[in-house]
Amino acid sequence: MRVIFTCGGTAGHVNPALALAGYIKERQPEAAILFVGTPDGMERDLVEKAGYDFRGVEISNFHRSIAPREVRHNLRTLRTMVSSRAAARAVLREFAPDLVVGTGGYASYPVVRAAALAGIPTAVHESNIVPGLATKLLEKYAQRIMVGFEECRAHYRRGEKVVVTGTPVRGDFFALTPAQARQKLGLADGTPLVVSFWGSLGAAGMNRIMVEMFALEEKNGRPFHHVHAVGSAGWQTVSRELERRGLACRPELDVREYIYDMALYMRAADLVICRGGASTISEITALGKPALIVPSPYVTNNPQEKNARALERRGGAVVLRESECTPEVLYDTVCTLLSDPSRRADMARCMAQLGVPDATARLYETVMALVR
Repeated sequence: MRVIFTCGGTAGHVNPALALAGYIKERQPEAAILFVGTPDGMERDLVEKAGYDFRGVEISNFHRSIAPREVRHNLRTLRTMVSSRAAARAVLREFAPDLVVGTGGYASYPVVRAAALAGIPTAVHESNIVPGLATKLLEKYAQRIMVGFEECRAHYRRGEKVVVTGTPVRGDFFALTPAQARQKLGLADGTPLVVSFWGSLGAAGMNRIMVEMFALEEKNGRPFHHVHAVGSAGWQTVSRELERRGLACRPELDVREYIYDMALYMRAADLVICRGGASTISEITALGKPALIVPSPYVTNNPQEKNARALERRGGAVVLRESECTPEVLYDTVCTLLSDPSRRADMARCMAQLGVPDATARLYETVMALVR
């Protein structure tokens, strides 16, 4: 069994591929696996750290601007779209895969397309509610389109190809019950726990608002435990500001650069405050966690708000645009949710109904059916 995974751009595209690759190796240790992405993309680092072989195919995305710099970028993209076809065919000839799986990002387009044209079984996984450009372009080529939620079907013309598999979530997210996670964290006083984060890099504007929210928590008697991950980009600035305000050493407030044991903290949380990226959406739905989502407005085509609104429509989340966020609005919304256990229980049920804990197994069965 020889499998090529092709993906890139964000961890939300790469992680499902890594999860499925690991699942394949568990069941078929002799399987040969190759990842293909852009030569200098973040996907290369993630894949090589996971121990898989990686090949680069040069391709870039389109920028929606007529500024001279962006026009030059788009011309380069047109050139790489042509050259990437030959490069993709060369990778297929050399590796001779039995299956090619794309999991999103523009890096996946040339390899999946070339494989489909060569008669090799192909599948695409889309983590976002609304498909990205690469998935839209690959719809007519791929034999199966694997999606996270049932309502994703409405966004595809070829519904017969769509299979609802969910998006894989790491197994350690389910290792403990919420009560066991709280006990491990030493949270025995019954005070609610809020866990918040904006991604690995963080978000400068939102972190400034969070500092003001921490001050409100202090002013109002620290009504809940709060663990917040700042992200690498703003860590030094935020930590200095917390020291200046005397907020750095409070037992109810734990502000750190990263939350390395995220599975433990999210499992224990009564409420999660987060962005609306595909990986985060899959985690909070699989765990059945009520969420306050502030989608990033800085992503092309606004996929995060589309993801978040889908959860909001189903009753699992409250959504605030970044432009609507003030420290007071965030604080008041959190307090309103924490003061209403019945509403949070309903939100948790709605989230759990959307979650697919066995997503990796579903992905595996879907792609193996193509090979069989």
